[in-house]
Amino acid sequence: MQNRMVLSTLSLCVGVLVFSLQDPLVKAVSSNYPLTQVMATRAIVAIPILIILVQLDVGIRAVRSKRIGMLTLRAIAQFSAYTLYYLAIAALPLADAAALYFMAPLFIMVMAGPYLGERVSGRTLATVVIGLVGVIVMLRPSTGLFDWAALLSLGSAFLYGFSQLMARRIGDTESATVMAFYQNGAYLIGAVLIAGMFHVAGITRAVHPSLEFLVRPWVWPTVSDLMTMAACGFVASAGMILLSQAYRLAPANRVATFEYTGIIWTPLWGLLFFGEVPRNITMLGAALIIGAGLLALNGERRFAKRIRLSRCA
Repeated sequence: MQNRMVLSTLSLCVGVLVFSLQDPLVKAVSSNYPLTQVMATRAIVAIPILIILVQLDVGIRAVRSKRIGMLTLRAIAQFSAYTLYYLAIAALPLADAAALYFMAPLFIMVMAGPYLGERVSGRTLATVVIGLVGVIVMLRPSTGLFDWAALLSLGSAFLYGFSQLMARRIGDTESATVMAFYQNGAYLIGAVLIAGMFHVAGITRAVHPSLEFLVRPWVWPTVSDLMTMAACGFVASAGMILLSQAYRLAPANRVATFEYTGIIWTPLWGLLFFGEVPRNITMLGAALIIGAGLLALNGERRFAKRIRLSRCA
């Protein structure tokens, strides 16, 4: 069990780093191309990579799983989480979108009880309140500076958390590569369907940056922009497998806190690539959210220890 926990933690930390590389890539093209085009390009590039990885891991026949319903539902949740998050970063600084997204580990810890039957302490539930205070600090709903795109990031966090709990539930029979294969399929099909829907409806413009990123029609990309979108496919393939592997190897409410390592990378990419300096209010809100997660992790460790001791008594 200890080796699985170490491998799970390592997979999660590396997966968070790898996935964070998508943020500057997607934001770089968000003013000229629609999100659906970025997603479709990324998914097409990832298809042969994932087919090879599935074949090497469990054999391509494994994609015809008896749990296709659960795999598909999880893939849709991941697609929805991805869509909401990248719509948010079209309107928000990377640090703001990422800080709100860091509610995901708290969502995972809270939902692990009712969904997976993992025992969650009262202290963990109480720390969620601290995390929500951090969210309110960042949103500043009474200052007139609220941007509803922040709710997209929070919605993404919830859906991402739920999808990773599903990975834990089906991880006894499904490999991380198969889960990633289904995710990628959902990204491609979902992107094409959404783009087609807006095309048929004749909706091509919107005022808000997030909606504009969604409804903008596809255009032929420049070589450099095409390479940027294609790079997301390589990044996503590695990231999806690493994160799925992390949540299938160990209890979700114990490894989820390591999602917070992303606070190192996303603001760094925002500063290096876009000159975005995190605001003081962003750092305060992020500190409250991350502090809540760390308190929850510590509480879960003590709670688990008491459970083991009571069983031995």
